[in-house]
This record gives sequence, structure tokens and C-alpha cells, in this order.
Amino acid sequence: MKIFTYIAVAIALGLIVFNLFQIDYSNPFEGNSTVAIIGVVAGVCAILLLLLLRFSKMIVEKTKE
Repeated sequence: MKIFTYIAVAIALGLIVFNLFQIDYSNPFEGNSTVAIIGVVAGVCAILLLLLLRFSKMIVEKTKE
């Protein structure tokens, strides 16, 4: 599970960086820039959820001891 979360966070970071390059900063809410902004927000949400999963697994392991 630990390796999966690291790989998924790396993929999400890659997608965030890719989408940041796709945004037209002069018109960020028109055309493909809107899709790129949604992609960045989705990547951030994915990272937060994966970190939450990782911390919850750590708590479960500590309570079983």
C-alpha cells in the first residue's frame, strides 16, 4: 500500500505540472485553460486524499500495537 500511494502521488504531481503548462495565464478561464485548471484542482485533491489514506493506515497500525 505504501508503494502504491507513492506512485499515485508521483503521477498526480506529474499531471499537475503538465496541466500548469497548459494554462493560458492571460485568459485562464477560457478554452482549454479551464480544463487545465480543473486538472490541477483534481490533482491536488487526489494528493490530499492519498495523504489522508496514508495517515489513516499509520493510525490503524499504531492502534493495533
